[in-house]
Amino acid sequence: MSVLARSVGNAFRNKIRTTAVVAVLAVAIGLALAMLVANQAVTAKVTELNASVGTTLTVNPAGGQGFEGGGEPLTVQQAATAAQVPNVTEVVGTKALRLRNATEMAAQGAGGAGGFGGQATTTMTTSLTPAVDAGTLGNRNQETGTTGSQPARTFSLPITATGTGAEVDSTGKALDITEGSGLGDYTAASKSALLGTTLAEKNSLKVGSTFTINDQTFTVAGLFDAGTAFGNNAVYLTLTEAQTLAALPGELSTMIVTVNSMENVDAAKTALQTALGTDKADVTQGQRNLETAVSSLDSVKNISLIAFVAALGTAGLIILLIMVMLVRERRKEIGVLKAIGAPNRTIGLQFVLEALVLVTLGSAVGAAVASFASGSIATALIGSSTTTTAAPGVRRATGGFPGGDPLGGANQLLTSVTASASPGVIAAGIAAVFGVAIIGALVPALLTARIRPIEVLRGE
Repeated sequence: MSVLARSVGNAFRNKIRTTAVVAVLAVAIGLALAMLVANQAVTAKVTELNASVGTTLTVNPAGGQGFEGGGEPLTVQQAATAAQVPNVTEVVGTKALRLRNATEMAAQGAGGAGGFGGQATTTMTTSLTPAVDAGTLGNRNQETGTTGSQPARTFSLPITATGTGAEVDSTGKALDITEGSGLGDYTAASKSALLGTTLAEKNSLKVGSTFTINDQTFTVAGLFDAGTAFGNNAVYLTLTEAQTLAALPGELSTMIVTVNSMENVDAAKTALQTALGTDKADVTQGQRNLETAVSSLDSVKNISLIAFVAALGTAGLIILLIMVMLVRERRKEIGVLKAIGAPNRTIGLQFVLEALVLVTLGSAVGAAVASFASGSIATALIGSSTTTTAAPGVRRATGGFPGGDPLGGANQLLTSVTASASPGVIAAGIAAVFGVAIIGALVPALLTARIRPIEVLRGE
């Protein structure tokens, strides 16, 4: 009988014990794999944050933040100045427009210019119908003091149109184009546009369809998904086209400045503020919130790594104890094999293969457990870390923090981590388990195999 066949047979010699061993191994291996998946997911999220949000600064007109902010508009000349600041790798200018349906504007008598979200905006007419209803909150916020017997007015939300100098949204995040293509040269005039998926659906538009802004016809070049209902109630144009529509060439609403690394963000912020002037521009950053998020995620990453090592060590210890027990039970069998000339490596290989059979079964069950449990475990770890990071006396509530998020928005970054048991991660974890199993099985087998046959048989 071959060594492999004998090892497989020995693994199932006592079926009750084999079942119990496989069950215990499955729990330990499943926990180890789930922790490894969580660790990989958090590591990927930290890398993503460091590579994007963490190196982005936003420049607004000085005093221009809020619904009633003032200040002078930014210019392309200031963008050129910002691009010369040390550690700045890219400057993207945007021009914000506010679109209202032409029919509704005529019925309501609405119009004029306005600003929102800290951006200098210009209101224009469009053939598009907003994809988001104003609802109770929208109508309440837009009321202009109707009193007495005057009927309550119903308002519609404006559509955000942003002219951008690159294929990014107003925060610097790359646009997720789901259909069609981008706009090519975002600094050139173009009658092509990108529409949010819900806005396109509301107006029954698709790639190649047309709509109007200020009686000028635009063609839908592509559709994008911003991930939120408000974000998808938007249009993106090239920067030059938006400036032309507003009849404000060279004017910018905001600038999105990318810095070469997180370590240089503070220095770049200070240098930008100095170069542009505190009376001309406000430079803001999301880095503080991001640092809180990254710090919490780093804690989760460390905890998950320690838990992975601990679970892996537990699996190895289980295998070691089981193999010690099996080796002691089969001392006579080992003595006979030695007496008939079996080399130490053959004896060791037999027990290693038997252990690998048990580990293979445990890994199959453990991988299934990890596939279902890794997401919940990652969420629990992140939730615990978020609660710990929150201010003393503030408890997490379902759906957010009472009285606001003490992490300043970082909580949304934390909860956006998605853990999925990818084949590569599972394979790496199982490979580590197999390595520990080989060591755990080989040590007791080789120690016993070194004993002389006559001593083993005499002891029996």
